[in-house]
Amino acid sequence: MVDFTLSCPVPRIDEQTVQLAHGSGGRAMHRLLESVFMPAFTNPALESAHDGAVLNINGARLAFTTDSYVVHPLFFPGGDIGSLAVNGTVNDLAMCGARPLFLSAGFILEEGLPMEMLQRVVRTMQAAAAAAGVQIVTGDTKVVDKGKGDGLFINTAGIGVIEHPLQIAPQSVRPGDAVIVNGDLGRHGMAIMAVREGLEFESQIESDCAPLAEPVLALLDAGIEVHCLRDLTRGGLASGLCEIAKTANLHIHIEEAVVPVNEDVRGACEILGLDPMYVANEGRFVAFVPEQDADRTLSILGSEARQIGRVAAGQDQLVTLKSAIGATRILDMLSGEQLPRIC
Repeated sequence: MVDFTLSCPVPRIDEQTVQLAHGSGGRAMHRLLESVFMPAFTNPALESAHDGAVLNINGARLAFTTDSYVVHPLFFPGGDIGSLAVNGTVNDLAMCGARPLFLSAGFILEEGLPMEMLQRVVRTMQAAAAAAGVQIVTGDTKVVDKGKGDGLFINTAGIGVIEHPLQIAPQSVRPGDAVIVNGDLGRHGMAIMAVREGLEFESQIESDCAPLAEPVLALLDAGIEVHCLRDLTRGGLASGLCEIAKTANLHIHIEEAVVPVNEDVRGACEILGLDPMYVANEGRFVAFVPEQDADRTLSILGSEARQIGRVAAGQDQLVTLKSAIGATRILDMLSGEQLPRIC
C-alpha cells in the first residue's frame, strides 16, 4: 500500500553522533563513505561508484538510484525543491545510460509548513515528472516537530531500464577519451547563493535545473560509444572529474579557456570568493567518449556543448587544469564543501 498519510512525530532516539561539519562534502564525505558505508554494505553494484546501481534481473538491465534534497531556500530562480528532487533522480538514472520510468517520493514535513507551499511544490514535481516522461508511483509522508525540519525535505528514488549493451561507468573510461560538457557551468549554485546573500545583478542568474535523459538517450540512439557520464551536482565539475579519475585509475587533463562559464556566474563567484569549477549544477553533465565520436557528440548535444579536455594514459588518478595564462595546476577534492544545502 502506498503510504501518503501524515504520520505523527515520534520521540527522538539518542544515537551516537556522526561528527561532521554542517553541509560537509568533498574529502570529508568521501572518508565517511569509504570508512562507514562501503564496508557495511559492500557489493558489486555499490562498488561501481556510479550515480546509481545497475542491476541484472531476469535478463533485463535496470538502473536504481535514490537521493535526498534539503536545499535552502526551498524556492529559487529557475526551480524549487520539488523540480530539483524529480530532475536530480531522473538525471542519476540517465547517467547510468537508463531510460527513467518510475519514481518514489518521500516527504519530511516540518510542523507548521503552510499547505499552499506544499501544494506548490507538489505541482512543480508533477510538472517536472511529466516533462521528464516519468511517473511518481509510490511515496511516504512524515511530520517532525516545529524547528526540526527546516520546512521540507524530500527523498526520491527512481528506476529506469537500460536498453543497450554499453557499460557506462567510470571503469569504462579509456586513455584518449574526449571530455565533453553539455553547457555552461555554475548557474545552479550561484542562483541559490544570490538569493541567500541578497545579491543583485544586471540579469538574474537562474538555476540550470533540468532533466538530462533526452540528450543522453539521443547520444545512445545515434550509436555514440559512451564510456562514462556524470552529472555535475554537489562539488561541480572538479569533484566529478576527481571521482572518475580515481575510480578509472587514469589522468584527466582539461583546459580552463574552453570550460564554459557565463560572465554573470563568473562575476558572482569572484564576489563570493568561489571557484566555478566546484560550483553545483543541476542540468549539466560530463561525457567521456572516444575521440572519434567527439564531433558527433558535440553536434547532438547542441551549440552550448564543449570539449574541455582528454583522458591521458597516466595512472596517477589526477585531474590537471591548464589555466588561461598557460600554467597547470592540480584540481583536487575540497576538504569541505563550498556551498552547503545546495541540493
